[in-house]
Amino acid sequence: MKNLETNRIENKEQLNEDFEQEVIAFLNYKEGGIIYVGINKNGQVVGVDNTDLTQLQIKDRIKNNIQPSTLGLFDVTVETIDNKEVIKVIISSGTEKPYYLRKKGRTPEGCYIRVGSSKERMTERMIDDMYARRIKNTLKEIDSPRQELTFNQLKIYYEEHGLKLNDNFLQNLDLLTSEGKYNYNAFLLADENTVSIKLVKYLGTNKLELLENLEFGNRCLITTTQRILDRLNVENTTYAKIEYFGRKEQEKIDSKALKEAVINAIVHNDYSYGNSPIIELYSDRIEITSAGGLPQELSQEEFLEGVTAPRNKELIRVFKDVDLIENIGSGVLRILDAYDKSCFKFMEHFLRVSFKYKENPFEYDSKNKVSTDDTINDTLNGTIKLTKNEQQILNLIINNNQIT
Repeated sequence: MKNLETNRIENKEQLNEDFEQEVIAFLNYKEGGIIYVGINKNGQVVGVDNTDLTQLQIKDRIKNNIQPSTLGLFDVTVETIDNKEVIKVIISSGTEKPYYLRKKGRTPEGCYIRVGSSKERMTERMIDDMYARRIKNTLKEIDSPRQELTFNQLKIYYEEHGLKLNDNFLQNLDLLTSEGKYNYNAFLLADENTVSIKLVKYLGTNKLELLENLEFGNRCLITTTQRILDRLNVENTTYAKIEYFGRKEQEKIDSKALKEAVINAIVHNDYSYGNSPIIELYSDRIEITSAGGLPQELSQEEFLEGVTAPRNKELIRVFKDVDLIENIGSGVLRILDAYDKSCFKFMEHFLRVSFKYKENPFEYDSKNKVSTDDTINDTLNGTIKLTKNEQQILNLIINNNQIT
């Protein structure tokens, strides 16, 4: 039967209240589409009584009720089918996706896309990803909020690693937009900025009792990263035990995995929406959360196998130049060398790494030693009557068998 709906054809018996939603769905669809007004859902032609008035209403509603501008993206014509006049609205795939209802904004209530032969609301993730592709959502193409920037700290870091930034370093490190302005990479690496990363410490296993709320940042992102790593190194207790053959140590958190998790969160964070990573320390674990979730083209399985889809390639290059990153893609594998994959939590807009604190492996030995010593003392005192001085000497020998 002819006139049936498809992925590119929508039929409407009359101009109704959801007309704009159908137009938006085609604007956001990769192939665009056609809406016929005057044909019902069964493909039967019913016609339009006043085509001139209806055409004007259609043009007015598309122009005033949909954003961004749809100028040049649609055409409205009259066709005769089965001896009846119908209106044909031809809609191109938009160039400024996502399109949305003006009164609803760029939200799931305002954004639609064509799926099969019907329209569907877009999810927040779909909206964000579509918007990101539209604005070329790399930090390279986002203007720095400030255009008066200096890079003295960055130059020092490069010099410390035997590298010198020449007069073309802004172009070489991709710190300029295509229009020659400082981009967001430059903002993050400048001596001064307004980007900070929170480190929050709680008393217990939840957020009820706050111990500390620290902020690191407002300076070159490399400096911020190093200061955070230094602070976490202080927080990462090392348990130790002195033995006859040397010293045994056990970290509360694997330091290599911790460093990788922090750096990954910082360089892969989606800064384009104003979010920064956050580090939270609880009594039993540490959580490191970055904004942006996984890139759309990367599955969880691929991520856990070390496959990379860098969000901020320019930042990663700089961090690699100053030896904060060794081999691209090795960070996740280093984490999984110390922890299992359950330490990762994947969310639509965030990625979280959680490390449980390791218990002190020497605490039992210490307690057990006290118990053993008490037993020895009790046994000796019960079988041999010692003077007070003899008892003190015996205790010294028990506690230090090297004494002479």
